[in-house]
Amino acid sequence: MLPSTTRDALYDNAKLRRRSFLKVVTQALLTSSVRRDCGSCGIGKMLALLMLLGLLCLTIVHPSSPVRPSNSKVFQNLSVYGSDSEEKLISEGIKEGQSLRSVLRRPPRLPPRISTFRGKGANGSVGAGRKESSDDRVWKNKQVKVVEAFRHAWNGYKTFAMGYDELMPLSGKGVDGLGGLGATVVDALDTAIIMGLDDVVMEAGSWIEEQFPVRFREKGQVNLFETTIRILGGLLSAYHLMGGDNETHGQWGETVTVQASGLKPELYLERAKDLADRLMFAFTSSPTPIPFSDVVLSEKTAHPAGFDGGASSTSEVTTLQLEFLYLSKVSGDPKYGKAAMSVLEHFRQLPKLDGLVPIYVSPHTGQFQGNNIRLGSRGDSYYEYLLKVWLHQGGAFANDTDVSYLREMYDEAMEGVKHSLVQKSVPKGLVFVGELPTGDKGNLSPKMDHLVCFLAGNLALGATRGLTKQQALENGLLGEHDMENLQLAEDLARTCYEMYSVTATGLAPEIAYFNTGGAGSENLSGGKANAEYKDDIIIKRLDRHNLLRPETVESLFILYRITRDSKYRQWGWEIFQAFETHSKVNGGGYACIDDVTVLPAPKRDKMETFFLGETLKYLYLLFGDSNVLPLDRFVFNTEAHPFPITLQQTSLVAET
Repeated sequence: MLPSTTRDALYDNAKLRRRSFLKVVTQALLTSSVRRDCGSCGIGKMLALLMLLGLLCLTIVHPSSPVRPSNSKVFQNLSVYGSDSEEKLISEGIKEGQSLRSVLRRPPRLPPRISTFRGKGANGSVGAGRKESSDDRVWKNKQVKVVEAFRHAWNGYKTFAMGYDELMPLSGKGVDGLGGLGATVVDALDTAIIMGLDDVVMEAGSWIEEQFPVRFREKGQVNLFETTIRILGGLLSAYHLMGGDNETHGQWGETVTVQASGLKPELYLERAKDLADRLMFAFTSSPTPIPFSDVVLSEKTAHPAGFDGGASSTSEVTTLQLEFLYLSKVSGDPKYGKAAMSVLEHFRQLPKLDGLVPIYVSPHTGQFQGNNIRLGSRGDSYYEYLLKVWLHQGGAFANDTDVSYLREMYDEAMEGVKHSLVQKSVPKGLVFVGELPTGDKGNLSPKMDHLVCFLAGNLALGATRGLTKQQALENGLLGEHDMENLQLAEDLARTCYEMYSVTATGLAPEIAYFNTGGAGSENLSGGKANAEYKDDIIIKRLDRHNLLRPETVESLFILYRITRDSKYRQWGWEIFQAFETHSKVNGGGYACIDDVTVLPAPKRDKMETFFLGETLKYLYLLFGDSNVLPLDRFVFNTEAHPFPITLQQTSLVAET
């Protein structure tokens, strides 16, 4: 169940409260004709006053604290806000200086719990205005299971690896694979806030307050991209969700700060600025707008990658902009957004193949390196951020903005995807997105990374701008190309789901190949003999591992929000159950899987930070109320950290 608001907790319905015999007699006297007959005489007034004084004494003798549903303050930050004519959806928490009556009274017997939301949300879904259905209760119970999974993962990390980047759940220890900044702590923080887990927020927040500055001084090299999306993004999201960025909150409604953590949101902003100031050396050290890939935090230096001639990944240098732009907005310092946006402005000028770009770019020359084109690793989030930066900077609210060119680049790229990369498998026609290893000079490879599954959600988000399909149709926002993209999104989501369904474990491989001619190979199948698409999907031996990745459930979450088709929830539940069955480690945490095609599934001694930061967060939101973090009000970065959409463009990126 989602937590109720404090307003619900203080709801006083006399019909539902047990009343003492004295109170029954008193109310009968005060509401009968005796009161009317005696009200004008002194004795009648005196008797009524004595009765009231007696009742007040009884409540003082039997004091009780006001009821406060757990985590309600956390949850209030995440409510969607309706139009000005609608009732405010976020109620104030219990505050100092409440009336004596509300503090001293006996807690009421509450009516059946109702939803936190009290009207129609910005995404069109109905909150507490309607009676909760049995289907609502079923999915909220499933949501509780996701919270339990998060706690199991966090408790394993806290017990064996607190302060390390990642947990090794099988050996019960921690490892630093991302620079030693406690990546799991920061990546998981806003998930805990969203789920209302005040104790986890306290534990993570206290560690960030005490240990984070020490890590800056002691730790060495970090990757610019990974540190930005996981650490910087996590800090900035926590800053917003904990009550920071009052200007943005003012646009959407009131907010109540989470008090359980004992930390002010400004702490997270302070840590974010300290980190970003060090990461900025990746930009200032490069001779071109393309930043170097690696930064030494303790020395405040940066250098190019030690392979591929020092080339940077296309996706890595173009997946920094949401985080740096939002930091510029909340800090008032334009340098962060300007540096990050200079990369996309540079990409605007580079040659492309129908909007598609190679996966490497040189920071020394500013030009693409090689011809390999794909939407999997090293290419994926370039296309994601073209759309999301446009949305975040208010592109959906105005046609003429400083980032309008990003929407044009995105639209061109999606046409290129449909023209050059999309094919269907045989014999049953699954739609997949292939690769061009040698660019336009070679043939399409029928290889598709699990990472490509982000595209289904991204296409849907671009088609409706975060509104439901019905709302977009009613507002005339769905053109011919938008409808094509939405259909492609649903087709790709089906393919990504079948990558799970085809295996013995119900978990997807890291990479799949698709049969484009002839029968599938038996020894390269998913190990599930009765799978419907066993002849369409080929899983090579080196690709059979599962890393607890979020891309498929991310797209299921977005598509459910947009289409309201319950099959996406059901698919997500099946995936969650497969994680519970095969990845859960009894001592705490969840493990990656070495081979998804065999039973019992062999585990790998690693729990990725994004399992807590992304996978479980998207599953929780998929099973919950669509008014929480609505897609026309928030943009999720590529690590699932939500940022509020800016209604009026900051203009920081336009300054020179």
